[in-house]
Amino acid sequence: MAIRIIVKDPDPVLRETSKPVPKITSNIQKLLSDMADTMYDADGVGLAAPQIGILKRVIVVDVGDEHGLIEMVNPEIVSGEGEQVGSEGCLSIPNLNGEVKRKEKLVVKGLDREGNEITIEATGLLSRCFQHEIDHLNGVLFTDLATSLYDPRTRPEE
Repeated sequence: MAIRIIVKDPDPVLRETSKPVPKITSNIQKLLSDMADTMYDADGVGLAAPQIGILKRVIVVDVGDEHGLIEMVNPEIVSGEGEQVGSEGCLSIPNLNGEVKRKEKLVVKGLDREGNEITIEATGLLSRCFQHEIDHLNGVLFTDLATSLYDPRTRPEE
């Protein structure tokens, strides 16, 4: 597959709303594979299609838990509850992190690479990651939601 170039803020594509994918095609499957390769190459835990300049509702997530790589087309949050506050960064905004409030628990549904509907219950980091990537599909960046921002290279360890 291929490593794609990650779009950086303030590129206007990051502020656009992505379009739903009407049908899973071989091009969408290649996009999913390329996105996973790109995410892993950049040491990320999630990537949304707008981050490689493609305005389609497609995300990949892998937070290193038992779920492994999750590829999702047309993801939507079905329900969410609880609250967590934690540090987030973004491959499109290097050298900047922020404290962001998110739902602790989510149910997310979408389509897998074969077009089958999948539903995932997520908590903790996986929940945070889904919310972050789905925000990208709506033109929202973590910096819009952060209560504080900092450079992780200069912040002392807590």
